[in-house]
Amino acid sequence: MTVNLMNSCAVAVSEEYPDIIFSYGYNDEYSFVFKRTSKFYQRRASKIHSLIVSFFTSVYVTKWKEFYPLKELRISPSFHARAICCASIEVLQAYIAWRQNDCHINDQYETCLGMLVKCGKTESEAREILKGTQKQEKNELLFQQFGINYKKLPELFRQGSSVFKTEVEDIVKYNKNEAPVKRLRRKARIVHSENIAGKKFWNENPFLVKELGVLKRMSAKLNQIMLGSFYLKAN
Repeated sequence: MTVNLMNSCAVAVSEEYPDIIFSYGYNDEYSFVFKRTSKFYQRRASKIHSLIVSFFTSVYVTKWKEFYPLKELRISPSFHARAICCASIEVLQAYIAWRQNDCHINDQYETCLGMLVKCGKTESEAREILKGTQKQEKNELLFQQFGINYKKLPELFRQGSSVFKTEVEDIVKYNKNEAPVKRLRRKARIVHSENIAGKKFWNENPFLVKELGVLKRMSAKLNQIMLGSFYLKAN
């Protein structure tokens, strides 16, 4: 439910600030991508992330009851933010690939950890079992010990959520004959995709291409170099 609340907040942020073209999130974090030509607050990083995180937090509080009607929000939520300058579409491509890869790694690990603890292991024992294991080994552990095919678990958790605007027909009013009058409007929608940094996903959405650019196939070597730079900045 918390993930759905986060997604709802991200949609609200995207609709509040038109310069935000694409968003991606999982668990308790979200990335917001502004269009290339944005002059939002003169592109001042401190002002931008302060404004976005404040609005996101206020929406989170407002929407809490919508997702948890029987649960009180006892502690005021707080989020931190930072601004990252992606100098080219290739850098942005590497960044979103990094975030989605992080989503997959964390979710797969937490899924394995949760199942091991559920079957009687202590958390320390479970972490020791998982220490040093790779993606395929975790998949085998889930399938062989618990009969779980990781690829069939909900996309929401495995792939994270993307938010971007598309043109949809929306009813704006009804005429005298009570027939609906429709107009094309841009609305933010939530999408789950296995590879948000891939050419197919990105280039099939004209709004992303128009405002951010066309994605190309990135070489594995260049991708690793860029991913390495993001990991260094994060740490």
